Amino acid sequence: MPMTEYDPPERFVAGTVGPPGQRTFFLQVRSGIRVTSVSLEKEQVAVLAERIDALLDGLASAGLAAEPGPPDNEPLDVPLDDEFRVVALSLAWDPVRRRIVVECHDGDPEGEEPTASVRVVLTADQARSFARRAAGVVAAGRPPCPFCGGPLDPEGHICPRANGYRR
Repeated sequence: MPMTEYDPPERFVAGTVGPPGQRTFFLQVRSGIRVTSVSLEKEQVAVLAERIDALLDGLASAGLAAEPGPPDNEPLDVPLDDEFRVVALSLAWDPVRRRIVVECHDGDPEGEEPTASVRVVLTADQARSFARRAAGVVAAGRPPCPFCGGPLDPEGHICPRANGYRR
């Protein structure tokens, strides 16, 4: 399957659909009228945001400043149809162009089966803005239990650190 590339995108964001506890996470990239959305796990979004921040922090010590632009608080573009479910993510730094490259794959990119992939090439500022929004999207879910750290449902939850008593 082909590689869809956005170099550069007008917009690259993480977002969700659904109530906390039942959210579906998406990455969405847009350039002009072309929009690509892929679904993935909450943990994948969290790790991608953390790794982008860590990469940019490391590059800042080498003299590359990355300041996020104005926050993008707009909802995801509709219609929201995911092209595929992300199985593998990759993050790279292109030192020649001084760009961050994010790739999303629906299978093992090294495998023999052809996979669908999306490549997004970002400036440092775009990447920092993405990471800030993504971290906020992840944090906007259910609050954590103060005892075990697991997500709290509105009705509470059976806490393993409280010997199974409902909190």
